[in-house]
Amino acid sequence: MSEHRVFDPSEREHDSIVRGLIDDPAIGVVDTTPDQLASLRGLIPAIAGDLAEEPRWVYYPWRRSLVRVLGPGGFDRLRLDRNRNKITTEEQARFRGLRVGIVGLSVGHAVAHTLALEGLCGELRLADFDELDLSNLNRVPTSVLDLGVNKAVVAARRISELDPYLNVQVFANGVTAETLGGFLDGLDLVVEECDSIDTKLLVRHHARARGIPVVMETSDGGVLDIERFDLEPDRPVFHGLLGEMDTADLADMTIEQKSPIAATLLEPSKLTPRMIASVPEIGRTLSTWPQLGGDVALGGAAVTAAVRAFGRGEPLPSGRRRIDLDGLVRTGLDPAAGPANV
Repeated sequence: MSEHRVFDPSEREHDSIVRGLIDDPAIGVVDTTPDQLASLRGLIPAIAGDLAEEPRWVYYPWRRSLVRVLGPGGFDRLRLDRNRNKITTEEQARFRGLRVGIVGLSVGHAVAHTLALEGLCGELRLADFDELDLSNLNRVPTSVLDLGVNKAVVAARRISELDPYLNVQVFANGVTAETLGGFLDGLDLVVEECDSIDTKLLVRHHARARGIPVVMETSDGGVLDIERFDLEPDRPVFHGLLGEMDTADLADMTIEQKSPIAATLLEPSKLTPRMIASVPEIGRTLSTWPQLGGDVALGGAAVTAAVRAFGRGEPLPSGRRRIDLDGLVRTGLDPAAGPANV
């Protein structure tokens, strides 16, 4: 079972289920609500209404644990208090109306968790068909206890332990031409972080048809792509780097034939030196392209900054940005001195 359950004390049947869980010696019980309430009372300014809410019990079946937390209003008020005033109370409330979909849960895991940390959405849809492998643990912040579990499920579980009230929907079969419509329905923004060039194109063409903006981060060199299909309905996908290529154009291609297309998207002349040196070694001395945990974490932060600007209605033009953190650290150059778009 992958879904947690929140028990409302006003529901009679919930009360009996909670009592049964508390009486089960195999279930761990955590109740720090007195401390949570004390912290809530100490906030400035105090909101008396939050104190009137009944705490909730939350059951996490994969941990066999029952945890008691503040009700939704008090929980949000206390958990997100340190966001103020970088995010105003009014902005925080608006973000709760934002619906974001994420396709691909490696870099996407960092994105999803950071969005949840800041409370930047009210609904998250996570899509990935793959299972967590030990080789993913150099960059996906999970644990050996999650090995073999679907990546979208792993991310959803981690987020539910952070915020049990956030609506997270899991698409454990990923997205296909048949299921993408349901995934996109009602979304305000899509974050695309999958490996398949076919799926990348599929997501963009469908998002463009619906006027949904797409954001993508590529770890090497901190590349952030923003495609505002909501503002530019005729904008070429991938900034026109592939022309008007469609998934049908890839149907009969082998992986080897698709590789130059992927390389075009990466703009080989702008890869970092270590990635350039790695490319000819892939399949020889390297199993696949290298990725670092720090680069993935930076990607999570970069996409979150873009979503934050989008949710506020601030300027967020289409284009490609490069956030070369390694270069900045080595040279000490002010990134604000250079152009934002490359």
